[in-house]
Amino acid sequence: MRVFLVSTMYPRDAAGWRGVFIRNMVYALARAPSIELAVWAPPGELPEGVIKASTPAEAQWLGKLVDLGGISHMMRSGGIRALLAPIKLLLLLAAAYRRHPDTDIYHVNWLQSALPLPRDGKPALITVLGNDLRLLRLPFMRFLLRRMTQGRKVAICPNAEWMRDPLQHAFGDVAEICPVSFGIDPVWYAIGRTQVANHPKRWIVVARLTTDKLGPLFDWSYPLFRDGSRELHLFGPMEQDIDVPDWVHYHGPAAPAQLAEEWFPHACGLVTLSRHAEGRPQVMLEAMAAGLPIIASRMPAHATVVVDGETGLLCDSEETYGKALGMLEDEATNRRFGEAARHRVTEELGTWDDCANRYRRIYTRLLEGRKDD
Repeated sequence: MRVFLVSTMYPRDAAGWRGVFIRNMVYALARAPSIELAVWAPPGELPEGVIKASTPAEAQWLGKLVDLGGISHMMRSGGIRALLAPIKLLLLLAAAYRRHPDTDIYHVNWLQSALPLPRDGKPALITVLGNDLRLLRLPFMRFLLRRMTQGRKVAICPNAEWMRDPLQHAFGDVAEICPVSFGIDPVWYAIGRTQVANHPKRWIVVARLTTDKLGPLFDWSYPLFRDGSRELHLFGPMEQDIDVPDWVHYHGPAAPAQLAEEWFPHACGLVTLSRHAEGRPQVMLEAMAAGLPIIASRMPAHATVVVDGETGLLCDSEETYGKALGMLEDEATNRRFGEAARHRVTEELGTWDDCANRYRRIYTRLLEGRKDD
């Protein structure tokens, strides 16, 4: 089957951190049997045998978009570019779709990229992240997306179960809503953790630096970390003007290899106090695959990942956050939670090859039931 995959995110090289999960998806699909893959995406290395579908000019523009934080970040930032960039993206996508009439099925990453799909009756699988739900609040957006589904079979595939209900409400009568979990790179499963009984205790936060993504992290952590018995190490790009306190060890963006080799093996666990409406945070899943317990804010996106009291702890106050830190700094408790976390993602998510097979089964089902057959 000939699959045309589009994404507005892709890492430029092995050290890149933006869109790494898309690269993993592409490489896994390229290994899957019976798939001929063409990829329209920003600049970056593609697997052997995969067709590069973006023109040099398109790739250059998409690369600049990635450098600016992606289309969602640009739209949130406001200004004239927040209006012009989405329009240009849709025009480029429409041209790319037209250039590939021999496609059997479209694999579209994110709802907005499905808007200019041609009226050719060919099926589409559309992945959805938490940010996409905000898109549905825009005027006429539901109408335009529903119009896109006319005459074709569509599977809308959020990467987390909690998004099923709002998507079912919006599109359940015109598309199949089928949550599909992303996979995990085997490098995370291979991490061997050292003892956590070191001093000071190291806790890791990996997040884009925005008010919503950080949540109450600094306020809740200050009284618990200020004496130096614990260290809070923060990794991620500065996407808003955030004043990082001097007691926080801020490292800027980090490539996955750096986290896997230098930081995850020696950390007590991963912390996220995000208030951001995200899908299924990939960094949490990768930390769990590495055997790290999770401390997370109590919200739907986190509750679908963390089994409270088994693979991590959910907290909704400074008091419960402090108790969670203390509990997981016990060596035996930390080891038990970490092993349970690794077992959970191994059994439920597997690798990116497992994810590719999940997508391949949906491709097959959609192609067998094409509306123009």
